[in-house]
Amino acid sequence: MDQFFNWLAKPMSSEDLDIWYKANNIIPELTELFRDFSLSLVGLVQSTYLGNSHGDFNETKIGMTTEEKENHFKWCWDRTIENFKKESIEFIFKKDDYEYFEAFFFEVFYEQPDVQIRDEMVKFFKELFNSRRRVSKSDLEMFTDVYKTLERSLKI
Repeated sequence: MDQFFNWLAKPMSSEDLDIWYKANNIIPELTELFRDFSLSLVGLVQSTYLGNSHGDFNETKIGMTTEEKENHFKWCWDRTIENFKKESIEFIFKKDDYEYFEAFFFEVFYEQPDVQIRDEMVKFFKELFNSRRRVSKSDLEMFTDVYKTLERSLKI
C-alpha cells in the first residue's frame, strides 16, 4: 500500500507529463479557457451567495435550504455560460457534466463548514490549471477529469 501511495503522490517528470498531455489530447489554449471558465464560475458563486450553508455562523441560526442552494448554483452556472457566449464561446453541457460540477460545489462550498476551505476554491482552480507546477499522478487525473468534462461541452 505504501508503494501505491508513493507512486500516486510522487511528482511526475516533465517527459511523463508531455506523454500524458499528448495521449489525452490536452491543448494548452483550451487549458487557459477552461481555467477562465472555472474561475469565473467560482468568482460568481462566491460573490453572489447571500447566505452561508450553515446557519450556525449567524445569530438567527437560519441557513439556506438545499433547493435555494441548487437554484443559486444553477443561476451562477447559467450566468457563466451566458457570459462566455457573449464572447462567442459556447458551452453545451450534458446533465451528467452539470451534476459533476454541482456536486463539487456542494461539497466544497455550499455544505462546507470550514470557511477557509470555501475561500480556497480560487486557489484550487488556479493550481489545478497551472501547467508550470509539479504535479502528481492524482493531481493530473483530477485535472484531466475537469479538462475532459469542459472539452466535451465546448461547442466549436
